[in-house]
Amino acid sequence: MCTILAHLVQVRRTTGKTHSGSACRRLPRMGNNGRVTRPAPARAARLDQVCAAAVEVARDAITEVEPADIGDHLRAVAEGDRVVTHYFECLLGGYRGWRWAVTVTRVPRSRQVTVCETVLLPGSDALLAPGWLPWQERLKPGDLGPGDLILTPSDDDRLAPGYLLSDDPAVEETSWELGLGRPRVLSREGRAEAAQRWYDGDHGPSAPISTAAPASARCGTCGFYLPLAGALRQAFGACGNFYAPDDGRVVSADHGCGAHSETLVETAEPAIDELPTVYDDSAVESMTVGVASGPVETSVPVEASVSAEQAGSVEPVDPS
Repeated sequence: MCTILAHLVQVRRTTGKTHSGSACRRLPRMGNNGRVTRPAPARAARLDQVCAAAVEVARDAITEVEPADIGDHLRAVAEGDRVVTHYFECLLGGYRGWRWAVTVTRVPRSRQVTVCETVLLPGSDALLAPGWLPWQERLKPGDLGPGDLILTPSDDDRLAPGYLLSDDPAVEETSWELGLGRPRVLSREGRAEAAQRWYDGDHGPSAPISTAAPASARCGTCGFYLPLAGALRQAFGACGNFYAPDDGRVVSADHGCGAHSETLVETAEPAIDELPTVYDDSAVESMTVGVASGPVETSVPVEASVSAEQAGSVEPVDPS
């Protein structure tokens, strides 16, 4: 039977005629002609006048608060056939921009309106709480306080098992000591993340205290700089200057501040001032003067004798 059907199909393909002798028309190959059925156009809901007029019915349905907390009627929106939602202003403290929404409806050929639901919805200018975030994303540096615990996931990418070989010799020294090393150590991703965070933070080269310091006052050349061990030694160290604001913190080698060890004060030698002559006028010293025997020769300066002679040659002037 299968052989006979296959033979008939082959004959029809070659002759192009049916078994009755009539010519058969070759149909075009079927292709993708798009969606077969067209969706019905969405018809906008018409506002039911009976439900739209039931403003007081909707207002009385808000029983969660006092009537004074319900404001003016804002609008009525058609939700479907004979389904209308009334919006009222909310006057509750702390709910600025919120509104009460009361949905009412009625059965066909009935003018009795019933309440479906009453809810409090935020408006476009409502004060909303921020979106919820998992605690791992909400946690910020410095949030951990005394007695708080932070759970570290077992598959944390920043950590690697201590028995794995690391590319940091400092990690190998601490993780393979007598088999009593730490269960997990920083992985390459963890070290890179920590280094980038330190470098971009308040202890890197772009910190305000670093940009305000002299260009030569860098931590890498400071005597108080204690380099870290391992691969991080090339770029980071701890500050050991008691007077520096970064004392006891990890800083980058190109970080800087005004407490650099080579910021020396040039002290000039003080000039020696000549002391003035001091006279002691507070006491009188008594001295004995003897009378010399014989003529006393007085030596008068030439200028003084000339002045005396000129004074003697001047005639007095009569005032009258």
